[in-house]
Amino acid sequence: MLDIRFVRENLDAVQQALRNRGTSLEVLEGFLELEKDRRRLIAETDDLRNRRNVLSKEVGKLKGKGESAEALMAEVRGFGDKLKELETSLNLIEDKVRLTLLGIPNIPHPTVPVGPDETANREERKVGTPRRFDFQPLNHWDIAENLDIIDFERATKIAGARFALYKGLGARLERSLINFMLDVHTREHGYTETFPPVLVNSDSMTGTGQLPKFREDLFKVEGTDLWLIPTAEVPVTNIFRDEVLEEKDLPRYFTAYTPCFRAEAGSHGKDTRGLIRQHQFNKVELVKFTTPEKSEEELEKLTANAEEILKRLDLPYRVITLCTGDMGFSAAKTYDLEVWLPGQDKYREISSCSNFSDYQARRAAIRYRPEGRKKNEFVHTLNGSGLAVGRTLVAILENYQQADGSVIIPEPIRPYMGVDRIAKA
Repeated sequence: MLDIRFVRENLDAVQQALRNRGTSLEVLEGFLELEKDRRRLIAETDDLRNRRNVLSKEVGKLKGKGESAEALMAEVRGFGDKLKELETSLNLIEDKVRLTLLGIPNIPHPTVPVGPDETANREERKVGTPRRFDFQPLNHWDIAENLDIIDFERATKIAGARFALYKGLGARLERSLINFMLDVHTREHGYTETFPPVLVNSDSMTGTGQLPKFREDLFKVEGTDLWLIPTAEVPVTNIFRDEVLEEKDLPRYFTAYTPCFRAEAGSHGKDTRGLIRQHQFNKVELVKFTTPEKSEEELEKLTANAEEILKRLDLPYRVITLCTGDMGFSAAKTYDLEVWLPGQDKYREISSCSNFSDYQARRAAIRYRPEGRKKNEFVHTLNGSGLAVGRTLVAILENYQQADGSVIIPEPIRPYMGVDRIAKA
């Protein structure tokens, strides 16, 4: 959420940021009308309180002289009723102002390229060279079905479309990747492992920006205030909701494996086969809390941490900076890591690493106490996938497939797997 004063005092800049994002200015117009009413009510309330205080002192003086103060006392009581009305109206307006602010996206960082969609994204670097095959490479779903390690048909019977049933070495490969990623991030990159709830309340979803705007993309438990998480970003970022941290304790790094759940609203017809776009999938998440001065540096480190997994698995990938029109609602800057998939002959996203500046922290009231200063400040939050596990499995199947239909296991995963190849039984 943006600072209300910042929006009011930098209206032109906020309007331009919304245009760059391709966001309608209607949300801002609604805010300005509500803010005008809010400030009017505050002025009226303060004025009435002052008048009541003045008259109350007059009542005291009259009583001190032994004179009647009934008329003034009646007027003071009338002020009380009017104040209650004004305060009720003010509370309603403030709720509406907050709700409107929650619908305004974050301001893009100055280094983010301006553009309407993914065509304006900026490629930063490519790492690794796509393998040349002496046979026609298959898509991962064909490889998995031929090896009998993923059953999409029975998953559809059990749950519906966009689910997968991992079996045998397919299930072991998924689990091995989770353990490998967690081990690297905790033992070498300094992250503290957590295993958070996968059901969270509305306050948690609001804190990270999923609510209220993206309600249709979420799964809600009927009859409760609980939602299935779309990413571990939600529970992990909310660890410090409504808390004040000490500057000396920053930055804080956390990692978490969780299953993730997304309704995939609006994705009709996209990636209907395979593991790329599922209602349920596994992910290892990286989350950081830091001071504003260090957040840009921490984004580069977080991105490098995610890249390290791809490098060790020897998977070709590229890093792109998302443009204003392609960037997530809450992000100020995002690097996407896209892994090469030979079966699809294209790069596909496997991680998004974002700096949210103080946008999430303001929504979730996560502050820190700066050393040598009295006023608490909002932290900056960052997160990224380290990595999306299912998509990593996809990349391994497609990049390490062999002419005989088998798949070689990358060396770093072999100690977890206990085998060096998946072959048809």
